[in-house]
Amino acid sequence: MSICRKPLARRTVLRGLGTAVALPLLEAMLPTARAAETSARPKRLQVFYTPNGMIMQSWRPAAAGAGFPLSPTLAPLAPFKQRLTVISGLAHSKAVGPGGHGSTCPAFLTGATARPTEGADLLCGPSMDQVVAAHLAQATPLASLELGIDPPSLLGSCDINYSCTYTNTLSWRSPTVAVPVTVNPRDVFERLFGDGQRLDEQGRALQARRRRSILDFVREDASQLAARVGTEDRRKLDQYLESVRDIERRIQAAGGRSSADAGDFAPPAGIPDSFDEHAGLMIDLSVLAMQADMTRVGTFMLGRELSNRSYPEVGVADAHHMLSHHGGDPEKIARLVRINTLHMTYLARLLERLSTVREGEGTLLDSTMVLGGCAFGEPNDHDALDLPILLAGGGVPGDRHLVVPKLTPMANLMLAMMQALGVEAQSFGDSTGPLSGVMA
Repeated sequence: MSICRKPLARRTVLRGLGTAVALPLLEAMLPTARAAETSARPKRLQVFYTPNGMIMQSWRPAAAGAGFPLSPTLAPLAPFKQRLTVISGLAHSKAVGPGGHGSTCPAFLTGATARPTEGADLLCGPSMDQVVAAHLAQATPLASLELGIDPPSLLGSCDINYSCTYTNTLSWRSPTVAVPVTVNPRDVFERLFGDGQRLDEQGRALQARRRRSILDFVREDASQLAARVGTEDRRKLDQYLESVRDIERRIQAAGGRSSADAGDFAPPAGIPDSFDEHAGLMIDLSVLAMQADMTRVGTFMLGRELSNRSYPEVGVADAHHMLSHHGGDPEKIARLVRINTLHMTYLARLLERLSTVREGEGTLLDSTMVLGGCAFGEPNDHDALDLPILLAGGGVPGDRHLVVPKLTPMANLMLAMMQALGVEAQSFGDSTGPLSGVMA
């Protein structure tokens, strides 16, 4: 119980020089017992995206209904099976076109047909995450947070007749305005905790020499707040600030590595050399942003379409996109399954992080609806008519494999999700109505 005489303002922040550290939801911010109920807590959305399709025979569970057996690719998600709904049969009919990646990626969250163009005359549709973000924007400093791993391709077309913009991002604020992803953890951290101002390189160097943490600048505010709240809130505050400091240390470590031998290809300071470390940082930052209620909507691209990253972590030296055109070769398919399964370990990490952050009587996962999937299934065919899709958390019933009629629009699921998140919409993209049974 809080010992505050009156509720603490929800938008209370810890302030210091050039720094504003938002706070997690504390009991002291809840004015009544009813406010502590799960139904009164924020609703959130996270989208987790993996590139270059999915080997469906390894992804799709062998049986439908409740208590389904996990497939080999989904095995990393076993700890969250009771929170997991896998959906088979959804389609993006509007994504069928001459560009496999260039038409499917922009359709993933829009349900729209992207205009084939290599120029600036882009045309797609508003994405589901941005519709939800606009609905929730008044409650948070940031309407949404778009994160990724791969730097964008900026020149010309990345697929036949399709601008690279179509494969660089999932999010569209309007049919003509794509929202870029941020790939540098340092940039994300400064956006969340820099009081709206990014440090210049000189300022970063000075801070590094002094070995100062942003928490050093807000220490007095934090001490005063700790004296005003109860034991449980102090524990939660300590845990949160330690999470901030842990991420800060990891970013500083990545930025401090020498890139003298990297020539013109040196990445910006703050991007780790290791894919595992980079992905882990971005996942932790997305959770931290939700924990601090800086935003309630986020997307994370574990890779952009056409990514040719190799994965030595699982013994795959092949370039991912080139390998995805497997031509039926069993050995190539087996290597793709290893990549797909590795990607699911990062989704499991996101769910684990959300599930360990307490919020009142529940966790962040209880209030965060997580959508995971790819823009198409079988990679050799760029098959957008049988999508690998799953939901977790956010009040969605789990331990289910739902098989819907073939060619059911993916937009039907997105419409049902939007409605569950409070958006008063009757249609979206090429929807024919909200997908029934998924939220009940």
